[in-house]
Amino acid sequence: MQTIFSQEVKNEPQKPYLIGKPSKVEYVASIASRMNDLVRPDLQQQKEMLDGRSSKYDVVIGKGSEGDDPLAKYSDNLRNSIPSRTPELVFETGSSNSQPTDPAGAVGPNHYISVINTAFQIFDKSGNSLTGGLVSPNPTIFPSGGCCDLTASYDNVADRWILSFLGGGVQVAVSDGPDPVNDSWTVYSYSAVSDYQKLSVWRDGYYMTENTTSANKLHVFQRDAMIDAASEGTEPQILSFSLPGLVTSGFHSPQVLNISNDNWPTTGGATVMYMQDDAWSGVDTDHVKLWNVDIDWETPENSEVSAAVELSTTEFVSVFDGGSFSNLPQPNGGATVDALQATIMNQAQYRKFATYNSALFNFVVDVDGSSTKQAGVRWYELRQTADGEPWEIYQEGTYTAPDNRHAWNASLIMDVQGNIGMGYTGMSSANSTDDSVLLGSYYTGRYSGDPINVMTIDEGTILAGDANIASTRYGDYSKIDVDPANDKKFWFVNEVMSNGRKNIAGVFQIAANAVNDVAVISLDTPVTGILTSTETITVTIRNLGENSATDFDVSYQVNSGTVITETFTETIASNESVQFTFTTTADLSTEGQVYSILSSVTLTDDEDSSNDSITTEITHVYSNDIGVTAINGPDDGEALTNESVVVTIENFGTATQSNFQASYSINGAPSVSENVVGPLDAGTSISYTFSTLGNFSMDGTYTVVAETLLASDSDMTNNSFQREVLNSACYTRTNDTENTIGPDIGVTTSIINMDQNAVITDVNLTLNIEHTWDADLEVKLIAPDGVTEIILFEDIGSNGDNFTNTVLDDDASTVISDGEAPFTGSFTPTGSLSDLNGLLSGGDWTLYINDDADGDGGTLLDWSIQICTEASLSVSDNKLDGEFKIFNKGNNQFEVSLANTSSFNDLDLNVYNMVGQTLLWKTIKNTSGFYSYIIDMSRASTGVYLVRLGNNSNATIKRIVVE
Repeated sequence: MQTIFSQEVKNEPQKPYLIGKPSKVEYVASIASRMNDLVRPDLQQQKEMLDGRSSKYDVVIGKGSEGDDPLAKYSDNLRNSIPSRTPELVFETGSSNSQPTDPAGAVGPNHYISVINTAFQIFDKSGNSLTGGLVSPNPTIFPSGGCCDLTASYDNVADRWILSFLGGGVQVAVSDGPDPVNDSWTVYSYSAVSDYQKLSVWRDGYYMTENTTSANKLHVFQRDAMIDAASEGTEPQILSFSLPGLVTSGFHSPQVLNISNDNWPTTGGATVMYMQDDAWSGVDTDHVKLWNVDIDWETPENSEVSAAVELSTTEFVSVFDGGSFSNLPQPNGGATVDALQATIMNQAQYRKFATYNSALFNFVVDVDGSSTKQAGVRWYELRQTADGEPWEIYQEGTYTAPDNRHAWNASLIMDVQGNIGMGYTGMSSANSTDDSVLLGSYYTGRYSGDPINVMTIDEGTILAGDANIASTRYGDYSKIDVDPANDKKFWFVNEVMSNGRKNIAGVFQIAANAVNDVAVISLDTPVTGILTSTETITVTIRNLGENSATDFDVSYQVNSGTVITETFTETIASNESVQFTFTTTADLSTEGQVYSILSSVTLTDDEDSSNDSITTEITHVYSNDIGVTAINGPDDGEALTNESVVVTIENFGTATQSNFQASYSINGAPSVSENVVGPLDAGTSISYTFSTLGNFSMDGTYTVVAETLLASDSDMTNNSFQREVLNSACYTRTNDTENTIGPDIGVTTSIINMDQNAVITDVNLTLNIEHTWDADLEVKLIAPDGVTEIILFEDIGSNGDNFTNTVLDDDASTVISDGEAPFTGSFTPTGSLSDLNGLLSGGDWTLYINDDADGDGGTLLDWSIQICTEASLSVSDNKLDGEFKIFNKGNNQFEVSLANTSSFNDLDLNVYNMVGQTLLWKTIKNTSGFYSYIIDMSRASTGVYLVRLGNNSNATIKRIVVE
C-alpha cells in the first residue's frame, strides 16, 4: 500500500550509500571534425515528455498556510521603479513540439550552449549557431545512447563545459577545453540517476540531485579526476547519499548550490537546499532545509551528509490544485498550464564576496489567498560570514508581475557587483486589468544597495508570446547564467510561443553600462487627490552610471507648460537613489483635471538619454464623484430564484454624499432604481442591498449592471460596474400520475427517471398529497443506487390534513416537524438531502410513502424533483476494470482500493470538492494486483468530496463524507 510520504531517512548525518566508478569512459572527437556527420533530432512529433514529475504530489487536504502571501504586498518606494533596459540580444535557441521543452543553457568566455530535453545547439556570443541548428546528443557527444534531460554547465575555474544526459543511468561529458566546437570530449557513464537531474559545479565535485523514491537522492562526481587529461587514465569516483530528514510532496527537487563565477570558496562543503511546505505531511511550519556535504576523495567512506538544518521562513502557499499540472488558465480560454510547484527552480546559485558569501534560489507560490490563483516568485538570498560558516536568511521577497500578472518559472543569479538578475515567465491572471497578455519571457532584478526584500527594476520584456501554449505541460524550468567575460551580462533562456513552441534566449545587464548616467525613476509627490495651487514637486533620481554625479539640472513640466529647471548640487554615488524637491511649486488646483507631469534630468556627458525623463499622470479629484465598484451578490449558485442584489459604492470625490440614487439591471431589462440614504464619506465605501430582488430563476448566465445616479456627479465614467452571475444547471422532472395511499394497501411508490447523469450538488422536492391525519405517513426518497435513503418526514402534522405545494429544501429556515398542515411552503426535511451530494443523478428516483396506521387513506397527486449538478464534474468516463472501493478507516482517513490484475498502468487519483476544485492529484501504481492509497482528510472541512480514480479514458468516481 502507498501512504502519504513522510521522512524517509532519520535526520542524522549519513555516510554514502554508494561508492563507485564509471561503467564506461569514452573519448569523443571534436564536433568541428565531424560537422558533415552531425545527427539532427526529430522534434516535429507532438508528445509529452515522460519525466518523473508525472508521479504527482502528496499533499494533505486542508493543511497548510492560508491567505494572501505576506510578502507580495511589501511596500517600498523603489519597488519595480528603476527603468529596465532593452535586452541587447534576443535569439531563438530551439524549436520543438515536445512538451515541456526543458530549456536550459550555459555561457562561457566565447560561446553559449543551449539545451532542450533531447537536443542542443552551440552559439557564438552574437547568437549565431555554430552547429547549423539543433543537434542530437546521441551520438554527437554521447555515442552510447541516452534519452533525455540534457543539462549544460560551465566550470569557470577549469574552463570546461559539462553536459549530462540520462538513459539507463547518467552520462557526464566534460570538454577538454573552453571551445565546445573545436575541443574533444570525455564521457563518463554511471548506472546511478534516473530522472530530473540538476548538475551543480562546486570546488570538490560535480554535484547532482535527482527525483527518485530510492535512498540515493544526491550524487557527487570526482571533479578533479574528470578534468584530468585523458592520457592520465583516471576513473573519477561517484558517491551517492540520502538526504536525512527530507520531506517532499512526492516530487524530489532539491538543488545544490552552483558556483556562479571563478571566485571559489577554499573550504567548506557544498550546500543542498529544499523548501518545505506545511501543506505536506510531516511538515509543521513552512521552512527551508539545508544540508552540508563533506567529501573525502582519499577515503570516500568518510564522506558525509549532515543532518538537515531548518531556516524558518515567512509563510507561503506553494501547492496549486492539490498537485495537478493544470494550474494557470491562459487568456482567451486557453489551456491551463503548469505552475511548476514544489520545485527549487533551476538553478540555486552561490557567489563569494570579500566579507560574505551569498546563495540565491526561488520557487513558485500562490499569492492570492482566495480561490483565484495568482502565481508569484518567492525568492531568497542567504548569507554566510565566511566559507563553511552557517547560512542565514538575509532577504526574502515575493515578486509579482505588473498588473497582477502571473510570474513563475523563474531563474536568478548575481553579477560581480552583487546585483540580482531574474528571468521569469509572465501572463495575465484573473486579477489583471488586462486579461489578454499571453505567456511570455520577462526579467526584473535589483541593485546590491537597494532596500532588501524587493525587486526594484521594472519589468523588462525579452519576448512577448504570440499564442497560447497548446497543452498543460510547460517549461519544467528555465535557466539564467552570468557571462564570465565581464561577470555582468545575464543570459536567460525560456520557453515561449513565437510562431510555434520556441526556446528564446535574452541577454541583459543590470550593472552600469555607462560611466555617466542619471535617471528620474519616480514622481513621489504630489499624488492623485485633493490638490492646490501650490503643490510641492518631489522626484527620485537614480545614478545608473559608474561615476558619482553632481551639479546637474533637474526639471519638471506640467501639461506642456513652462519648464521649471533647478540644479541638484549634492553628490549621488553609483547605484544610489536620492529624492529632490523643487523650490518652485505647481498650480494643480483645477478640479477634475488630469495633470501630465514630465520630470527629467540633464547631465553633461550622460551616455543614456532614454532614461532621463518620465511622465506621470495625477488627478485633482472632483468634489462630487461616486460609483459602483463591485457587485457582491448574488454569488454564483444552484437553483437561484429571486435574489438580493448587493453592491459596493465608493466615494471617489471629496464631498460627503447622502440620499442619492443607485440602480441595477439584469440582462438589459429595465433598471431598478432606489434611494441610498448614506452618508457616504469622502474616500470610503459602503455596501448597499437593494430591497427589490432580482430574478435569477432560470439556468444560465446573467449580466448584471449596477450604477450610481448622483445628479451632481462630475465624472460619469466610473459610475457603473458589470458582473456575470451563473445559475448552475438544475433539472426538474415531475410525475403527475396519481397513486392511492392506504389504507391496507401497503407501501406506495412513485418513480421519476432522471435522464441527466452528472454529479449532484443539490436536491429539492415538491409534494402534493391529499390525506387526512398527516401523522399516519412516513415519506422518504430513495436514490437510484437503491441504497441511499433520505427520510423526508414521518409522524408529523398530528390530525391535520394534506401536503399542499410542500417543498423539501435543506436551505429552508423551518424544520418540517415545526410546521403545520397543509405544510405549504419550504421546509427542511427530517433527513438531510445533502447526503445525496456527490452521487450521480441519472436513474430512477423513488418516492416511498408508507401509511403505517391503515386508518385514513389518501392520494399522491403529484411530485417533482429538482436536481442541480456541477458541469465540471459531469460523468463521461468509461468504468475501470475491477471493483473500486473506499474504506473509512476512522478519523477521516479513507483507504482507496482497486483490485486489478489485467492492467498495471499507473492511475491518477483525484479528490475534488463540490464546486469542482482539485484538492489532490496523485499517481498511484499497481502493486501485486492492487491500487491502494490512504487519503488524509483530517484537516479538510466537513462535507462531501468526490474521489476519481482512473486515466484519460477510463475512470470511476465515488464520494466520501468528511464529518
